[in-house]
Amino acid sequence: MRQKSYNMETNNSKWVLGHKVTSHDTTGDYDLMFAETPPKVQGPPPHTHNSFKESFLIVEGEMEFFINGEIKTIKAGESVDIPPKTLHTFSNKSDSPCKWVNIHSPKGFRKFFDQMGVPADAKDAQQKSVAPDIIQKVMEKAVNFDMIIKA
Repeated sequence: MRQKSYNMETNNSKWVLGHKVTSHDTTGDYDLMFAETPPKVQGPPPHTHNSFKESFLIVEGEMEFFINGEIKTIKAGESVDIPPKTLHTFSNKSDSPCKWVNIHSPKGFRKFFDQMGVPADAKDAQQKSVAPDIIQKVMEKAVNFDMIIKA
């Protein structure tokens, strides 16, 4: 069987709530994404997942995480693991971009990025990804992707 490899700049790249997310196909029961967050970009609203385990590996820069009321700064080379039913969000509060790997297990959350994201090659894609109509769509439809927003 021939193995696939992926380029970071593929048509799988979308801007999702201000973050550039590139999904990668996997043969395992997990979703794998590579993301880039510009400086001073907020993450999604605080939320939980009933079924998904989520892991973040910071490759470059740093990300601030809010996990069950505790704030942690995770830096390049560090990771954080978020069990199901854990209230969390994240943001890049620094003056530098942050690059990170995101894994959801079991497979299925990729659909959120695919359906809520703006294609990376669209004009003003990052700005469009945080437009009020997109934010409203995310707030209304997040629960369909096992993303329970705790506003």
